[in-house]
Amino acid sequence: MAEIKDPENTVIVELKDGNVVIELLPDVAPKHTERMKELARAGKYDGVVFHRVIDGFMAQTGDVEYGNSTSDSFNMGRVGTGGSDLEDVPAEFSRLPHARGTLGAARSMNPNSANSQFFINFKDNDFLNGQYTVYGRVIEGMEHVDAIVRGEPPANPDKMISVKVAADA
Repeated sequence: MAEIKDPENTVIVELKDGNVVIELLPDVAPKHTERMKELARAGKYDGVVFHRVIDGFMAQTGDVEYGNSTSDSFNMGRVGTGGSDLEDVPAEFSRLPHARGTLGAARSMNPNSANSQFFINFKDNDFLNGQYTVYGRVIEGMEHVDAIVRGEPPANPDKMISVKVAADA
């Protein structure tokens, strides 16, 4: 496994093909980092599907309201429209580029509407710079992200089996 320098600010996402280790960036986006850890610790991301996966662009997940494939509220027709029962997180834009493997906060047209959804960039997506909050980066397991089934939505979507803060794992 990758060297984890800060277990409190690292998450481990278990996918069908293996683990993805994500270093969160609390110095850059403290509110987004805290939100991800809060939802992970509550088990809210476990079982949530990747509902928007665009080849050569990104893989989006994190709809804890409608996207949990193990929940009674799972609704593939609504996945991507929900969030959590927590308040939205204000934008924390920075100069960090949306490079391959970075974690970005998904949101509506309102820059301050990020909640639980996020995406992982498959490639450098510089056109997103300064428009979406970057708050993490994959430090191990990007090959597993690359293997996520494509589609908007995918016919048979992959899911996050579990998401844990490394300090708790």
